[in-house]
Amino acid sequence: MRKYIVNLLFLCILLFINGCADSNRSSIAFGLNTAPVTLDPRFSTDAVSYRITRLLYRSMIDFDDQYQVIPDLATWQQLSLNHYRFTLGNEGRVFHDGSRLTAKDVKATYESVLEQSNASPHRSSVLMIEQINVIDDDVVDFKLSHEDPLFPGRMVIGILPEKLISKQHSFNRNPVGSGPMKLLDWQDDTRLSLLRLRDKQTIEFITLKDPTVRVLKLLRGEIDLVQGDLPPEIVKWLDGRDSIDVRRKHGSTFSYIGFNLKDPFTGNILIRKAIAHAIDREAIIKYVMRASARKAETLLPPDHWAGNAKLIGHKYDPEKSKALLKKAGYSLEVPLKLTYKTSNNPFRLRLATIIQDQLKSVGIEVDIRSYDWGTFYGDIKSGRFQMYSLSWVGLKMPDIFRYIFHSSAVPPNGANRGRFADKQVDAIIELAEVEVSLIKQAEYYRELQQLLYDSLPTIPLWYEDNVLAIRKDIKGYELSADGNFDSLVSITKIKNKGH
Repeated sequence: MRKYIVNLLFLCILLFINGCADSNRSSIAFGLNTAPVTLDPRFSTDAVSYRITRLLYRSMIDFDDQYQVIPDLATWQQLSLNHYRFTLGNEGRVFHDGSRLTAKDVKATYESVLEQSNASPHRSSVLMIEQINVIDDDVVDFKLSHEDPLFPGRMVIGILPEKLISKQHSFNRNPVGSGPMKLLDWQDDTRLSLLRLRDKQTIEFITLKDPTVRVLKLLRGEIDLVQGDLPPEIVKWLDGRDSIDVRRKHGSTFSYIGFNLKDPFTGNILIRKAIAHAIDREAIIKYVMRASARKAETLLPPDHWAGNAKLIGHKYDPEKSKALLKKAGYSLEVPLKLTYKTSNNPFRLRLATIIQDQLKSVGIEVDIRSYDWGTFYGDIKSGRFQMYSLSWVGLKMPDIFRYIFHSSAVPPNGANRGRFADKQVDAIIELAEVEVSLIKQAEYYRELQQLLYDSLPTIPLWYEDNVLAIRKDIKGYELSADGNFDSLVSITKIKNKGH
């Protein structure tokens, strides 16, 4: 905390010396802690990529605040148990290159995701698609290999132009969608510029890894808003600045500790349970996160229709942790040694250091290894870790359990990064997917969450609140539960009349 206070005092001095920033900037600038990995919705899995691709592309469907499926590009009807028809509406039908979005583009997008050689991480979520038939420019049919009452909710991938897919266009760096914004410039990972089509407003995403630098630029007016990834001390300090509004909203971003289950140490259930009981989540949330999170017991929040509100989590119990470690052959005198990978984000590194200290008190010595985001994320996807911490954003559908925990979903076929394999878990996932009754399906998913609680392939930590720091001359931005950037479509800047 002292470090952040010193840094903030330094900020004040800089502000006093340098005065106000140039007020002639016409763009709206959003400060990020990390750049997007890709702008191709078929391959985006990190939070920033997901949130920005939502601005560039339109999807067939979307979700409301209650996690219920709603139309986006299309409405749908179920013609039979395994046959769905989607009818495109009038909005969002023009790609950024001027061509019209038709059912052929929908077919080409989903066929490219299903093509195994493309290695889309979203392939496993739509594997039940057996056939895609274009009826006319506005209507496309999907025939499934089995019944799936949740199928409309799987149609969330942004639609790309068929003619560019066939030419193997690089959507990664040169996106072409039909969303409310299009790419202006992305020369390097420090600055990404989008053009809002309705009024030609430029929206800039500026990557500033150091939170202190982001705050300095926010206060000077060099950026206009920052969402998340700020230490609580800085957020509290910003709350008292005349030029800044600080807003908070309960979020659904799920933070967890993951394990390599092929490792002889973290693959041991005794060790994973010992770690779970050694982490004092309540103290971290209260004193470090300043109550800006809620404890999580499973992936889905308890108010989700498939959530399991009965799970109470692994309680903080250092004595139980020591007893479990003793069974595994370790103690304070003979400590277990593990490596823990995290990003070099200062606050994430701070949380890792606190967890390191809590684990040391029960007999686990943790070697923290922090990396830039690209290196860290690459290691996690490749299984080069013993334990790590990450977050999931935008979780809406319970099919996320297949994507993360089914034995067939090891990267690149999904996000089973810990190489978890459990026949009973696989079986329940598969039963839930073909269950027609949503009530019975929810029961299966609650049973599944109990199994995951018992086998502990990951340790749920908390659902982080969404925190926004925004200049008071910026209007129209609203926080969402999943932390998306959708309000950039309506955000405006009040013209500065001078100092």
